[in-house]
Amino acid sequence: MKLARFAVGDGVHLGLVDGDRMYDLTAAGLPFATMLALVEAGEAGLDAVRKVAGNAPATPLAQVTLLAPIEKPGKYLAIGMNYQKHLEEADKLGVARAKHQVWFNKQTTCLSGPFDAIEAGVTEKLDYEVELGVVIGRRAKGVAPQDALAHIFGYFVANDVSARDWQFHSPTFTMGKSFDTHGPIGPWIVTADEIADPQALDLRCLVNGEVRQANNTANMLHRIDAQISYLSTAFTLEPGDLIATGTPEGVGVGMEPPTFLKSGDVVRCEVEGIGIIENRVA
Repeated sequence: MKLARFAVGDGVHLGLVDGDRMYDLTAAGLPFATMLALVEAGEAGLDAVRKVAGNAPATPLAQVTLLAPIEKPGKYLAIGMNYQKHLEEADKLGVARAKHQVWFNKQTTCLSGPFDAIEAGVTEKLDYEVELGVVIGRRAKGVAPQDALAHIFGYFVANDVSARDWQFHSPTFTMGKSFDTHGPIGPWIVTADEIADPQALDLRCLVNGEVRQANNTANMLHRIDAQISYLSTAFTLEPGDLIATGTPEGVGVGMEPPTFLKSGDVVRCEVEGIGIIENRVA
């Protein structure tokens, strides 16, 4: 299933995307007001979607305004340097290699919709990072890698927009990763049962139609199951928490010379089997 949030006249509704149609689950009587509540309900929530979907009124997808597919979660965590060639880009920039997985927070106030504008704010070094995003569906604490994927509710496309000049204001990267509007995600959540192998998905980022990043999730240094296991060893992952699983090479700061986003640029991020998000720099 492709589950979405979209704006209508009386507020925000939850919907089911099928082809080029949006089916309004809220109007059909879905007993969940938020995507977070639906995720927390797990299989019972998906059963409720199936129950009302047949009676849901449909609207052409092109006529609706898609929003970030989940409201502010408890956590939005992102892993750094998780593809070999991106790690080599970081080497050239003087970023020290770590012995363990490298994690930072994106503050949840950065979240924005799949087609919303990106505001540069005070940064002069605005950059892009296409990533496969994960929505946690079941509470995870001390999870073994072989059990980790069972804790995933679904997947989305993420652009880990980065303010490179602010990124190194602190060793955690959080300052440069959390500007308002620097967390466009979407266009919807694809439920885990729809993705046979999350480690076999092509992903690309294009700027003004030019391919800047292209790789496959098979080339992650730390696979998604290892990521969830590592995080849950330290703290509990809750339903609705988001994980950005890493970006490949080709970021603007790694180009020669470095090439950052400017006003009017259009950034398109694609993940095979999930969809696309596209954001213009304001």
